[in-house]
Amino acid sequence: MQNPVLVEVTRGEIVESRHRGMAVVVDGDGAEVMRLGDVETPVFPRSAVKSMQALPLIETGAADRYGFGNKELALACASHSGEPGHMQLAGEMAGRAGLSEADFECGCHWSSEQKVLIAQARAGDKPNQLGNNCSGKHAGFLCLACHAGVDHHGYVGYDHFVQASVRDVMSDLTGTALGHDNCGTDGCSIPTYAAPLRNIAHGFARMASGAGLGPERAKAAERLMSACMAEPWHVAGTGRACTALMQIAPGRIFAKTGAEGVFCATVPEKGYGIALKCEDGSTRGAEAMIGAVLAKLFADDEEVSSRLGDWSRKTLKNWNGIEVGRIRPLGELA
Repeated sequence: MQNPVLVEVTRGEIVESRHRGMAVVVDGDGAEVMRLGDVETPVFPRSAVKSMQALPLIETGAADRYGFGNKELALACASHSGEPGHMQLAGEMAGRAGLSEADFECGCHWSSEQKVLIAQARAGDKPNQLGNNCSGKHAGFLCLACHAGVDHHGYVGYDHFVQASVRDVMSDLTGTALGHDNCGTDGCSIPTYAAPLRNIAHGFARMASGAGLGPERAKAAERLMSACMAEPWHVAGTGRACTALMQIAPGRIFAKTGAEGVFCATVPEKGYGIALKCEDGSTRGAEAMIGAVLAKLFADDEEVSSRLGDWSRKTLKNWNGIEVGRIRPLGELA
């Protein structure tokens, strides 16, 4: 099927670009609240499912052993900007297990926050693995391995205890068989698995509502999402979409982006899980989509709905600060 056009970009009054997409909202029992486009074809959720990947950290007792509070748990679910606070905390997390930056296996890159990047360049710094946007997740993986008493070397590998633990949790939550046939390699070198958006959304709805989960998993899921909502800056960073969305309605929205135009979210008070993808992989399209979907789900709260709707519509300006166009949701998301 052809996915609907859900976002358009104008220049002046003329439409310059359009983004097709698919989105689904599901409750804890699996009933669909909203469905747009093809939500059955498997997609790679990428970093949008980091909160699922972090569940073993709590369920095994590793988080408590190393004294992780909300900031540490939020960073374990993060795709952060590589700002100093992110890097320092990732290093401290690994340090509690007696490890250092050299033990990470996520690779190096510069900060994605421009001011930090400029400061790094001026200082003659070299990028290290703590600056990787996934370093918080990897710090959690390292602590999970150390707590379990297994060799942490090669923890990014498909057959390692850490990734097997993650795979089991994600398969259970999404009701999807995960294995070599639907596995790829993520940007930070861990396995990433393709699953239908509907299944991913249902997995998040189960985390938000506890539906069909054992008491320990339900408690761990609530703790992780609560930590992220309490510390939204640690989930993303200055000016980032995940942080901004959670700050619009503190404690009421959990949101997490993934590469290639994916966004997942929950509305815990309603027990809803959300999964969407901008078909062409555009971040701007996915951000407009998630803001518009959330605005609809908060229709009974005029202030929050209005703020989310305004956030989903962006004004485009050129380098001279002149307004040149708009990004706006279309169709059922308008």
